[in-house]
Amino acid sequence: MPLRQLLLEDLQAARRRDPAARTLVEVALAYPGVHALWAHRLAHRVWHANPMLRLPARLLSQAARAATGIEIHPAAVLGRRLFIDHGMGVVIGETAEVGEDVVMFHGTTLGGTSMSRGKRHPTVGDRVMIGAGAKVLGPVRVGSDARVGANAVVVKDVPPGAVAVGVPARPRPAPPATVHDPWSDPALYI
Repeated sequence: MPLRQLLLEDLQAARRRDPAARTLVEVALAYPGVHALWAHRLAHRVWHANPMLRLPARLLSQAARAATGIEIHPAAVLGRRLFIDHGMGVVIGETAEVGEDVVMFHGTTLGGTSMSRGKRHPTVGDRVMIGAGAKVLGPVRVGSDARVGANAVVVKDVPPGAVAVGVPARPRPAPPATVHDPWSDPALYI
């Protein structure tokens, strides 16, 4: 996908997912999660363009960290329409893989548990929500449509569609989906 289209998609995802976002211009100028994603998308391309460019890619990622408070290794693989809400303190490690339409909140970590080379960071499926302060550690898998609760510490795989809460996090079946009643929305009456 062309970089320009990917960057626009990042803007639209943040605008769609954050009820406080009023315009795309506001998101482009004031959302550190979007800024960190944009820097990562560029650093990731530089990282993979040529092994001689890995140091500049790392330096770009560190500049983005200084500016946004969000650290994303340039080798991490991030899917489309990722939204990092608030963002401060988010860490995404080198071998992490994040699917599409994922939402991460501030203080979350996709970290390693080993200092050895190879796959040592999580793989996160599509449409996953990771709550504020959650830590997903090691080469675990978080299945698509799963949710990780705030401050949970995930050290084992989370099945698709499950909810993982606690320290250490234990996956539980998701509660049954509730039908949204359009008449219960007070915005309809304003």
